[in-house]
Amino acid sequence: MSLLQIAEPNQSAQPHQHRFGLGIDLGTTRSLAAVVRSGKAQVLPAKHHADTLLPSVVYYPATGAPVVGSEALAHLADDPKNTIISAKRFMGRSQADIKFSHPYELSGSENAMPAFMTAQGDVSPVEVSARILAALNERASDALPADSVEGAVITVPAYFDEAQRQATKDAAQAAGINVLRLLNEPTAAAVAYGLDKPNQDDTESYYLIYDLGGGTFDVSILKLTDGVFEVLATGGNSALGGDDIDRLLVNWLIKQLSIDPAEVSRHDKSILAQQAKTYKQALTDSPQVDVDIAINEQTFQGVLTHEDLHAIAQPVSRRTLAVCEQVLRDAQLSVKDLDEVVLVGGSTRMPTIQNTVAEFFGKQPLSRLNPDEVVALGAAQTAHQLINGNSDNNLLLLDVTPLSLGLETMGGLVEVLIPRNTPIPVKKRQTFTTYQDGQTGLVVHVVQGERETVENCRSLGRFELYGIPPMKAGFARIEVTFSIDANGQLTVSAQETSTGTESQIEITPSYGLSDEQKEQLLVAGFKHAEEDKNARSLIETKVEAERELLALQSALGEFDSLLTAEAKQALTTQMQALQEALAHDDLANIEAQQAKLKPLSDAFAASIMNQSVKTSMAGTSAKDW
Repeated sequence: MSLLQIAEPNQSAQPHQHRFGLGIDLGTTRSLAAVVRSGKAQVLPAKHHADTLLPSVVYYPATGAPVVGSEALAHLADDPKNTIISAKRFMGRSQADIKFSHPYELSGSENAMPAFMTAQGDVSPVEVSARILAALNERASDALPADSVEGAVITVPAYFDEAQRQATKDAAQAAGINVLRLLNEPTAAAVAYGLDKPNQDDTESYYLIYDLGGGTFDVSILKLTDGVFEVLATGGNSALGGDDIDRLLVNWLIKQLSIDPAEVSRHDKSILAQQAKTYKQALTDSPQVDVDIAINEQTFQGVLTHEDLHAIAQPVSRRTLAVCEQVLRDAQLSVKDLDEVVLVGGSTRMPTIQNTVAEFFGKQPLSRLNPDEVVALGAAQTAHQLINGNSDNNLLLLDVTPLSLGLETMGGLVEVLIPRNTPIPVKKRQTFTTYQDGQTGLVVHVVQGERETVENCRSLGRFELYGIPPMKAGFARIEVTFSIDANGQLTVSAQETSTGTESQIEITPSYGLSDEQKEQLLVAGFKHAEEDKNARSLIETKVEAERELLALQSALGEFDSLLTAEAKQALTTQMQALQEALAHDDLANIEAQQAKLKPLSDAFAASIMNQSVKTSMAGTSAKDW
């Protein structure tokens, strides 16, 4: 008798079919996909040629379907307006945030993510990224058994904020890809380099990942202890990369032509950009390269050397090292504490970058793996672990949140629930109360930043909680929970504990922080620390004094008969003195008036307590006890 193979409920109908998880590096200039097969991570090539790198370019012709990759890149010089490159730099950002140079006409409001105006209509950065992801997904379909791909781990710059991460997930969904996890690019690189292998003496190891791609720069410091891989600190710039060196080189070439940059058309600048990239790449293996360019009937023939490119790239190099210094300070480490420095990203092939990094850190960085592939390989290993529910070395990856998260309290102060560089996923809970008698609702205002006051931080969202039972100020208990999942998705909820009334919000802002805003949030947090501390002390004192005055006014309305005329006069006079002090920012005077009010309010409170005791004891005798 033959036996039937039957699948259990909720299990695959083909239980013996191997399941695959993709690792996708959605890069600014080039993208690729990798998968673990036979225990080894490998990059997936295109079906009809051996290229593993897919140019992150989509061309929108006037007629016909959009094309992706090398075929699209071929149209960049003659039709730059309809050839969308570096769409990643626009992901999750408002039009007002986009300060860098680009050849596109953008549509949409200042405070929303823009769309590219193409021959086929307006196209959002999410749609462009979706086509690139769909092309990578097609590679997987060609190389792997049908229906064997369960999902993908997609990498993002460590400094992508909530909006930029959400835009990436939206693009994946539009491409028909199940997102297993968004993984920070430096973390993926660490996995690919095998930094998860513990030391023989079980000591802690520290690694710095220097990731310079085409349009983004990220730095992360990782600590490995007893199989736990933790991101101690992270930083970066989502609009800094090899593309910026190309633009600097284009400016150098224009200068050699002795013409005004304003006289160079977009078309000619696109041609120069392609030539600049070619010269830059040639200098990876040669000490110099011959230059031959012609624009506006002006020509230049000469030589571009390593030394020239080193000088041209200095503005970019200096900015990357400034980020490295900040991240080291955040991790409370010095250069000497680092066990290894790892180079990631195609732009780190440049000898000038390698030499700059080696000189700054005092050691040769690791660069044995293909810097273009290393992120995808690490993502593939992580996807393999998630799909199969195991890890050969029980590696645990802990990413961190780049900026502090909190909510607004009385007086416009920020109460931080999740400090910056906290490992995620994470959940933090804190109890708050009401400010006024009979308060039945409140607004929870979620903010992000390093300053003490709301006006100096970035607003992420607001939601309302109603249904609080009316009671005296300070008696209600409102439990607020901040939760960040493994993908960096923030959810905030508020619950009134006595009734269970609850409200929540998923923070998915429509656009992200600009580079300037990110730097300002971090730098201002350090620069204004003492100033903010004093401001917070003043605001907290004012809020406490106002609460005391409100409580006294409420008590006078109910129990003023307990006071003599003289006591009532003294109390109200001092209350007025404190109220007048609150109109100014003299902390010492406010505290002095509070001190004068305290004995008067304490005596009033004692009278109220005595009255309450007498009332509760009325009609009873010692025999009742």
